[in-house]
Amino acid sequence: MSSVSLKKDGLDEKGEPLSFYQLEEHHHPEGSSTMLGFWMYLMSDCLIFAVLFAAYGVLGTSYAGGPTPKEIFELPLVAVNTAMLLFSSITYGFAMLSMEEGRQRIMQMWLAFTGLFGLAFLSIEMYEFATLIHEGAGPTRSAFLASFFTLVGTHGLHVTMGFIWLVTLMVQVQKHGLIAANKRRLMCLSMFWHFLDVIWIGVFTFVYLMGSLR
Repeated sequence: MSSVSLKKDGLDEKGEPLSFYQLEEHHHPEGSSTMLGFWMYLMSDCLIFAVLFAAYGVLGTSYAGGPTPKEIFELPLVAVNTAMLLFSSITYGFAMLSMEEGRQRIMQMWLAFTGLFGLAFLSIEMYEFATLIHEGAGPTRSAFLASFFTLVGTHGLHVTMGFIWLVTLMVQVQKHGLIAANKRRLMCLSMFWHFLDVIWIGVFTFVYLMGSLR
């Protein structure tokens, strides 16, 4: 009877509220949800580029009497452009190593080099686009050129956004130092930048190299 009365009163033997179950709180590392969310974003970006690669694979031979890849692609120029992006990925890696060591000034220097290589990449790409359009090989000329401009242009737009993000983070680090939030943002940008590097290797191989062999 006493146990029943205790339960009815909602108190245990010590007069404290009766606990029917315990809640265990699982503590996650700070920023883990941010990193997970960013990984999910990269997955969605992978799907976007997969669709663009598939579209180019289908339309890449639809020249409509226009120029073929072999006629318009300048492989030496594209190779230089590829080197610019690869170098930017290497310098960003050095920046992350400097961040882990707490050397803020050295990290900022490597980030500046990364930004310069990124700008060089974008400049060469814009030169290529302008030259093609001037020669009458614009995106409206054929399905091949439409898919080419869409794929390469989407990648270039991502690099542009990455460059803006990079400059913003450099300003934030200069103002607030290597706080945890800035380190987390730099890690996210690192994944984004290397992701674009991998995508470009696919573009260089699938679009430029294989296209020039047709």
